[in-house]
Amino acid sequence: MTQSPDNVASILALDLGSTTGWAVRNGRCRILHGTAEFRPTRFEGGGMRYLRFGRWLEQTLEVTGGIDVVYFEEVRRHIGTDAAHVFGGLLATLTAWCEGRGIPYQGVPVGTWKRHACRKGNASKHEVIAAMRQRGFEPADDNEADAIAILLWVLETEGGVA
Repeated sequence: MTQSPDNVASILALDLGSTTGWAVRNGRCRILHGTAEFRPTRFEGGGMRYLRFGRWLEQTLEVTGGIDVVYFEEVRRHIGTDAAHVFGGLLATLTAWCEGRGIPYQGVPVGTWKRHACRKGNASKHEVIAAMRQRGFEPADDNEADAIAILLWVLETEGGVA
């Protein structure tokens, strides 16, 4: 993709989890961010989280006017089995969704974006939140802060395009 002032890539950055952090740089260079909750309710099966996530991706695509590329936190190790299962299901849903729409996607290792955001690859949740606040953002939690940090890594090291 060739960028010009009128043609800026729309980038979606995600921290996948039951509470997914998201950050998007839209085609008008505005950065929006937040969290989305995908926990199943008491009377739902576990697969509902993935159906809701897929619907959320569709809504995000519609609201942004298009997504040119997706970056996500690439996790190599989870402390708990449940968290690993949730991450794997969300990642499968995301990659299948991207493939179906021809949207490129890429994982960013945790240490890579943390080193960029905080100058150390093993920065704590609190350090990432503080670093994003120093950059002028007000993340509600570590999930949102992580997504913002991933987006900033893309914009500042990858030239803002896939």
